[in-house]
Amino acid sequence: MRIERCNNVDDFRSMAKARLPGPIFHYIDGAADDEVTYRRNTEAYELCDLVPNVLQGVETIDMSTTVMGQKLSMPLFCSPTALQRLFHHDGERAVAKAAEKFGTMFGVSSLGTVSVEEIGSTIKTPKLFQLYFHKDRGLTNSMVERCIEANFDVLALTVDTITGGNRERDLRTGFTSPPRFTLNSLISFAQHPRWAFNYFTHEQFALPQLKGYVKEGSNVSISVGDYFSTMLDQSMSWNDAEAVRKKWGRPFCLKGIMSVADAKRAVDIGASGIMVSNHGGRQLDGSRSPFDQLAEIVDAVGDKIDVICDGGVRRGTHVLKALSVGAKACSGGRFYLYALAAAGQAGVDRALHVLRTEIERDMKLMGCKALRMLTRENLRFR
Repeated sequence: MRIERCNNVDDFRSMAKARLPGPIFHYIDGAADDEVTYRRNTEAYELCDLVPNVLQGVETIDMSTTVMGQKLSMPLFCSPTALQRLFHHDGERAVAKAAEKFGTMFGVSSLGTVSVEEIGSTIKTPKLFQLYFHKDRGLTNSMVERCIEANFDVLALTVDTITGGNRERDLRTGFTSPPRFTLNSLISFAQHPRWAFNYFTHEQFALPQLKGYVKEGSNVSISVGDYFSTMLDQSMSWNDAEAVRKKWGRPFCLKGIMSVADAKRAVDIGASGIMVSNHGGRQLDGSRSPFDQLAEIVDAVGDKIDVICDGGVRRGTHVLKALSVGAKACSGGRFYLYALAAAGQAGVDRALHVLRTEIERDMKLMGCKALRMLTRENLRFR
């Protein structure tokens, strides 16, 4: 399949599966335990119907929004995800350039494979850094300080990785970062020669945000679940989150909020936004989907803080449903990671183009000239 023929997320997924070694594809594609929550994240949107209006004069529409002080040309952005140069040798560089092209925000992970300094000096679109709170407080403080120097716009503290989720696909495939060289992995590499050639002939895989502090993940192979369980600080508290916000001093977000009580605490500590997220179903299987939980959180704090619906987005209609409930924007990872694996920046360009086109077309079909016209009057839940 050629990238121009990819017309939806499933098409990008199929192309990624063909191009990636099995363990790496399943790292993107997999989730925790029985993957019930992973599936539910998307299925939740299908239990809600849109009710369109007509004769609204929708020749010209405005899909721009402002999220945590950042002006975006579309109400969907690229969540921060780890290890991107394992999926394509350009990694975050490709995602950043695509996001800039479409005027939207993108995130860089603490476990990112391109430095915040490079991204900060080359990319002008709004930039979010995702912070993992490490046991090594020096490392945590260093990442915050580096992001300030690199002029990132938003800091998102991830709060749902207090220990690693049970990612059984990774256990079965033996996935680690960096990949361990075993008989099975070498066979998988040989079966995907294009990926192997690019991985071994481009710059050495590394996690530059961790440089000087942690060897695990760059020079010492480890699973992501084990990394979370051994390297991250399980004593992290609301006081720690507030201290990070004060040190940062710019728009601040908590990623992984799922309860009304926690949403209210986020307001209390001065957060600018919350990402309603279950980490793509990769942590606590059996937890609620972000879309299912969205209404009660918006009702509780939507007038005080920007609420982002993170995860499960596969269609433009999913974005419109979340915005109708009251989210300021949606975000996701797999929708662009499949595309990155399929074709680098060209793939991410295509994924953002497809979803942007869907959002624009679906707004017209809904009779909405601007995002503010999307309300719960447009929805019916079964």
